[in-house]
Amino acid sequence: MSEIRDKELRLALVCYGGISLAVYMHGITKEIWRLASASCAAREGEDGNGVYRQLLDEIRETSGINLRVLVDILSGASAGGINAIFLAQAITTGQSLDPLTDLWMKHADVEALIEPRQAPAHRFAKIWATPIAWIVANRSKTIDETVEAHARDEVRLKLEHFVRSRWFEPPFGGKRLLNTLLDAFAAMAQRPSYRRLLPPGQPLDLFVTVTDFRGHAEELRLNSPPKVTETEHRLVFSFSDHGDEQAPLADAAELAFAARATSSFPGAFPPATIGEMDALLAEREAEWPGRDAFLERALPHQWTDNRAENAVLIDGSVLANAPFRPAIEALRERPARRQVDRRFVFIDPFPDFRFDFYGSPQGQPGFFETIIGSLSELPREQPIRDNLEAISARSDRIERMLGILTEIRSEVEIQVEALFGYTLWLDYPTPKRLASWRRRAQVAAAAKAGYGHTAYGLLKVDGTIDRIGRLLYTIGDSHSPERLREIREAVAHAVQARGGDRFGATLSNGASPQTLEFLRAHDLGFRIRRLRLLARRLSEIDLPSSHAELLPMREAIYESLAAYLELKRSDNFADLRGAVRDMTDDAGPILDLLADRMQLKALDHATDARLSDGFSALSKDLRRPMLLAHLGFPFFDIATLPLLQGEGMDEFDPIRVDRISPDDATAIRTGGAAATLKGIQFNSFGAFFSRAYRENDYLWGRLHGADRLIDIVLSALPLDDRLPEQRVIAIKRHAFHAILDEEEQRLTAIPGLFAELRNEIG
Repeated sequence: MSEIRDKELRLALVCYGGISLAVYMHGITKEIWRLASASCAAREGEDGNGVYRQLLDEIRETSGINLRVLVDILSGASAGGINAIFLAQAITTGQSLDPLTDLWMKHADVEALIEPRQAPAHRFAKIWATPIAWIVANRSKTIDETVEAHARDEVRLKLEHFVRSRWFEPPFGGKRLLNTLLDAFAAMAQRPSYRRLLPPGQPLDLFVTVTDFRGHAEELRLNSPPKVTETEHRLVFSFSDHGDEQAPLADAAELAFAARATSSFPGAFPPATIGEMDALLAEREAEWPGRDAFLERALPHQWTDNRAENAVLIDGSVLANAPFRPAIEALRERPARRQVDRRFVFIDPFPDFRFDFYGSPQGQPGFFETIIGSLSELPREQPIRDNLEAISARSDRIERMLGILTEIRSEVEIQVEALFGYTLWLDYPTPKRLASWRRRAQVAAAAKAGYGHTAYGLLKVDGTIDRIGRLLYTIGDSHSPERLREIREAVAHAVQARGGDRFGATLSNGASPQTLEFLRAHDLGFRIRRLRLLARRLSEIDLPSSHAELLPMREAIYESLAAYLELKRSDNFADLRGAVRDMTDDAGPILDLLADRMQLKALDHATDARLSDGFSALSKDLRRPMLLAHLGFPFFDIATLPLLQGEGMDEFDPIRVDRISPDDATAIRTGGAAATLKGIQFNSFGAFFSRAYRENDYLWGRLHGADRLIDIVLSALPLDDRLPEQRVIAIKRHAFHAILDEEEQRLTAIPGLFAELRNEIG
């Protein structure tokens, strides 16, 4: 077998809303947690024999790829928000998701969720509404055709109870849901824990969307009038463990409140409020030490106006059912120590779901159908095309850039060889020589580029100003588009006042001394792009026969890259919040503070020392292409930086998108949600009415999750290293039977389904 190559499959998970299909999504996230746990155990060299561990071991043995799978970004709305929160907690703490399954089965039930004062006082209360329950149930032949015989009476009784509850008030209790959520976190904490499922220094970021019912004012700049205000209702609660194994993701009260707020489905649950949370914690005699800090961070505008405690929060899926944007923005601060395959994976439990009040597809919608649809359905079910097009555009830019690099490589290598001569490859690249050669190459590239170098230089300065402005904005305590613009303008003014943006052919080295000093102190992007180019060139020449020889070079590149990427993480500068708050129109002092903190020149010296050792360990034939890439970087960067829009991409590879839904997991049964899920009944509230429904959907969630995750893992391999189709079928069959064996004793309400599935799986 060839030498082992390291590769990371990084998953950014986006969880849609789905009401009672939260139980189905729990099954999927449980499989994701098991895959991440198996990969962590393999990374730590621990024994393991589960299906996912066997798959990773087989990949390693057959392809020579040491594939590690990790989930480092999670985003969710509504029911998906709840699942994203609990999965994030399991990943960052090493706690088990197993306790949640029993809680879902027991408490995700209409009888457990309904507010006691909303329930009918006696069996005759609003008895005239009982026929409505029968009409709803029989309209689609729901109960007789979709519920196993022994569970039909349960569904009928609970449906009748639900319909006879008090109208014009939410039937479900918000405090009851909060209580269940807090109990779930306590149950996870009481069980034995494993370890954090991410490598040290790899942050986990969680984003949960919420809708601010009353909204808050945001300023917009126009030509005339200069400023206007609009009301913004979208909120994102963000959490991070900052890559610290000792730091919690958040207090359980904060996570529970986020879960309660994002899932407060209009009409079913009352809006979430801080007062409700305070009252429940008082009843439980529980403390919330970081309460005020959380409110200031999560509700900054409301906090400033002294109305955070009175904020009315409703379901996050009302305006953002598929929260891709915060997950995409989280890519700005990802460390990398090896080759990365980045995926966005979104869980859509019921593609093309529509509420039943639309009427016939061919008919004209009526008065109430039009009003209800426009107010509640249309905003939440907007397609994700815009998000996917943004990801696709990013990937397309990277692909074009890589194509340009390939096309101009021979010409750049000719320029470098003409500049240094062929004897270059005979000299050992000491740190001093590397620095000298690099400066010489940069001057030559500037001269060759002519007036184009001025445009390139200004783009570099502009990108650096953007990075600094966003960093200061992130660590500051005021977050609005207007504040970001103010900070960015202050930084740009300070750079211009210091002469840090002056380029031209008449200037020595193509730029003023002040400009060179600014870039040497702050241009983090240039260093990162250079190392990423080296990493890509190394992967291109990395053959099985040369893998061992290239290993020191690879370690030098990724160790150096990690040190620069660490400086992009805003949490490393959190102590500068006061300085950002006090910053006036003059951003010069804080620029000096940042330069002193980053110490890029010292980091450059350390990088040169590492790279020198890496180059010196290579034979002449391997050293030549790597040195040509390193010294040719200024030529490459001038050609490609406009495509990367200034600062460049943090993860230097295209992003691929994968979906997990009943429509995609067809290894066992085709037909999508209609053929597999019971919770889709009653406009996706169905699983609240029957434990059998919940057990059915949870089991299918695990099976569908395993089906798709195996596909996603195997798609990370090069085409030549893919497993044969029959082998993939056998792996999936093994995974399916393992899930059935594990769950059959727990899921006692659906005995017939296990027999059906074993027969279908074979």
